[in-house]
Amino acid sequence: MMQNWRIPAALAGLLLACVALVGQAQAQAQAQAQTQAQPQAQPQAEGSLWENPHHRYVRQYEGTRTCLQCHEAQARQVFSSVHYQWRAPAPDILNARDRQIGKINISNDFCTSPVVSWIGILQNTSGQVIGNGCSKCHAGLGLQPDEQLSQAQLENIDCLICHAPGYRREVIRREDNSFRWVPDARGNPELMLNVVQHVGRPTNEMCLRCHLGAGGGMNYKRGDLETALAHPTRDFDVHMGSGMQCIQCHQFRAHRVRGGGTQMSGPDLPDEQRLRCEGCHKGALHSQAVVNRHMSAVACTTCHIPLFARKDPTDMHRDWSQAMAVPGEDRYEPLIRFASRVQPVYAWWNGKGTIAMLDDPVRRTAEGKVSFYQPAGRRGDPAARIHAFKYHTARLPVDKATGLLIPVQVGPVFRSGDIAAGVKGGAAAYSGRDLDPARDVGWIESERFLGIFHGVQPKEAALGCGDCHAPGGRMDWQALGYGGDPRG
Repeated sequence: MMQNWRIPAALAGLLLACVALVGQAQAQAQAQAQTQAQPQAQPQAEGSLWENPHHRYVRQYEGTRTCLQCHEAQARQVFSSVHYQWRAPAPDILNARDRQIGKINISNDFCTSPVVSWIGILQNTSGQVIGNGCSKCHAGLGLQPDEQLSQAQLENIDCLICHAPGYRREVIRREDNSFRWVPDARGNPELMLNVVQHVGRPTNEMCLRCHLGAGGGMNYKRGDLETALAHPTRDFDVHMGSGMQCIQCHQFRAHRVRGGGTQMSGPDLPDEQRLRCEGCHKGALHSQAVVNRHMSAVACTTCHIPLFARKDPTDMHRDWSQAMAVPGEDRYEPLIRFASRVQPVYAWWNGKGTIAMLDDPVRRTAEGKVSFYQPAGRRGDPAARIHAFKYHTARLPVDKATGLLIPVQVGPVFRSGDIAAGVKGGAAAYSGRDLDPARDVGWIESERFLGIFHGVQPKEAALGCGDCHAPGGRMDWQALGYGGDPRG
């Protein structure tokens, strides 16, 4: 594993750069070729103008109101989904205590809480835009999601972010000083109409717009969602490199999506949160019986994803107690340690886990860390198998008096490197607490296990017996509950 300390690339425009990886013409040509190759497997392509029925119905685009004329029922489904609400009942989070859980009401170990840095136009001292807030990846147009359905909330849904190839958007300040996401093409009615008339089911381009840049940059957060997935080879990912689309595994039912892995959130479809390879790959899959026997205790991805961050470095540690200037960009960011070609860590996981809650006092592990996702499961648990994880650590602020995590308001940090102002502003914005950063704020070390599920390599690259069972192999057998190598 190669590691280096450096400052990440600019947050502003990162996701737009992701979108630029896949041009509209390329996306249409690729989708058409894939559909011809696998007609039963592929989602609906955007198609050309004469293939898409929207060109007959949409003559003028007036925002989401235009979509609601025909699709209000679908908009109501989106309103209730995790992609919009950013929270849901969380039966697989063991300390949820019947609360709806999601990124809207928890703090994470990357950008902390979105609610204190939701939307705006953050400029550096040169007047350049360096950020627009966490709503950049919300399926809305600027309002925070409300649990109460209303016309304003329906019209806040951004249908195009998930359904329009080549779509771009930016933040503007309106006359009432509120902020709103608007299409880049709004000043060109002909181009705007072309975008709207070519909507279709989500393709990989649409999904990667947000999920690729989670945590502030390309592959920062997950480690297994890299820019190479925009145009992957089969050697990089056997599924997406063979033409598969995200929504073939992450299928939608009434705008609710399957899957979720080790997310710090309740799922859209609780009974289908855990996607398993065996859903498609059935029976005795290996020629050797001993390898087939491993499948009862070892997840497929454990052997078939030997490394992650193979192209794009991933964030392995983020320290919010320090800010560093980004050379040549007139802005700052927290100190981040990146790594490439990372070997996963391994742990038992039964699909459940515990997380750190923003409104609960922190609880430290025996090693003194606060766990933001701790996978549940152990040897002998019939529901658990050994899974591959990215192990992320961070340094985060906490209220000394209450033991509560403090979300960081990222604007002061990005603009001037003022950690104290970011912590003070975050405490005030979230809970109204007026804290003295020098007196009232402490710092905790955190850990988090993030499941590795993407980047499955061809079988020739899978782990062999010696990778785990030879002296110095990658498995920590004692940590997994064995006295030593179970093979003897």
